[in-house]
Amino acid sequence: MAGIGFELKKLFKKSGLAATARAYGYAGIICAGPMILGIVLLLGIMFLCNQTGGTRFERELLICMVTYSLLASLTVTSFLSMVVTRFLADMLYEEKLEAILPSFWGSTGIMLIAGGILYGIFLIFSGVGLVDKLLCFGLFGELIVTWNAMSYLTAIKDYKGILLSFSAALVVSFVVGFLLLIVGMPHIEALMLAVCVGYGIMLLWDVVLLYRYFPSSDTSAFLFLRWVDEFQPLAFTGLFVNLGLFTHLVIMWAGPLGVQVKGLFYGAPYHDVPALIAFLTILITTVNFVVSVEVNFYPKYRNYYSLFNDKGAIKDIMQAGNEMREVLNMELKYTAVKQLLTTALAISIGGILLKYLPLGFNDLMEGYFRTLCVGYGIYAIANTMLLLLLYFTDYKGAFAASAAFAGCTTVFTVLSLLFPQVYYGFGFLLGSAVFFLITALRLGYFTQRLPYYILSVQPIVEEDKSGRFTRLGTFLEEKLEGGEDPGEKK
Repeated sequence: MAGIGFELKKLFKKSGLAATARAYGYAGIICAGPMILGIVLLLGIMFLCNQTGGTRFERELLICMVTYSLLASLTVTSFLSMVVTRFLADMLYEEKLEAILPSFWGSTGIMLIAGGILYGIFLIFSGVGLVDKLLCFGLFGELIVTWNAMSYLTAIKDYKGILLSFSAALVVSFVVGFLLLIVGMPHIEALMLAVCVGYGIMLLWDVVLLYRYFPSSDTSAFLFLRWVDEFQPLAFTGLFVNLGLFTHLVIMWAGPLGVQVKGLFYGAPYHDVPALIAFLTILITTVNFVVSVEVNFYPKYRNYYSLFNDKGAIKDIMQAGNEMREVLNMELKYTAVKQLLTTALAISIGGILLKYLPLGFNDLMEGYFRTLCVGYGIYAIANTMLLLLLYFTDYKGAFAASAAFAGCTTVFTVLSLLFPQVYYGFGFLLGSAVFFLITALRLGYFTQRLPYYILSVQPIVEEDKSGRFTRLGTFLEEKLEGGEDPGEKK
């Protein structure tokens, strides 16, 4: 992320409203491009279905197929995403660019195989037709590669290229979907194929950008698995954050609001649609974290740690620490205020505007929308503090906070089913509140004791943390090379 911050700082030095808007736009696409694409495509295919005579059943099954593929791919990639990001940061710092592309294909391959087996088993018994199964499986595979590519794209400075790939994916998806419907293809197959084409274009474009920036080499594709052993709390942090974000949706599918669309595909339209729209309100915080915290906070952060590495004077270290904490608190305050204003605006105006969209909003859905807007707003601020804990390498604190988030959201959502339906969204809201409280307390505690954690907690003797994932990497490399010892490779 530091590479993004460095480049964005150049953009923000340019004066004018257009330059500022461009910088924010680039940050938004880089940080949330695939997710924005998924939401826009979901809303777009709902609109196309309505406008071209699609039945309610076709629309609901289509939404379920896309949503299941999205959530399944996010869950699979969440376990490795933070570890891969840490590996990428280390390789960039050590200037070992030749190790990056092989690790991209190694991590992608592992996730495709492991996730493909699990999702494939689900699709076999899902109850939909063969063509629909193949389209769901193809979309799932594309999403795996796309999510993983976005972890690596943090190092790429070709913002214009990323923005073009995003725009092309959107335009082509809608054009292809419209044309397939015109020629008479059934709604479900036509629009699923259009979504696959859209993500496929973004995938190919992003991979081309990766090859343009990173060199090809014969470095082991599974070297990154050593980082999984060394930074296991990171892996579970990513997984638990993902579970905390989406388990309340799955629980609602099994609750009183749940509707069996076909086979194993369930949905809760009264809850899912408000949740989808409410999720958009956190994009302001996602973008603000990169633009504001990364650009303004990172120089202070880098200066503070460089004084430790370069044997700075104690007085200078204390002064740098105070300046860093002041900037951190200020940026967190601005982030919270912006999210608060966004949430308040969405609640006050969004509910009115949504009634004019063909989404079938009623009073119950509007209530869920307001509750979930607050819940996602609290989550967004808490997640910003979680990312800052990771910045300070407080992996144990981040792991504990994410585990509490996942556990509390799940438990509170299940308990909410015992109450009237108007309270269903409060499970996620309460889970997010616990997440916020833990991350705020931990960040304050940790930053006040930074010298202790930097100087006294580190191991005196280097520890060998190789384990089952390291052995898995060695095994896969030997199989890939036909029994050749990976240590003999250059």
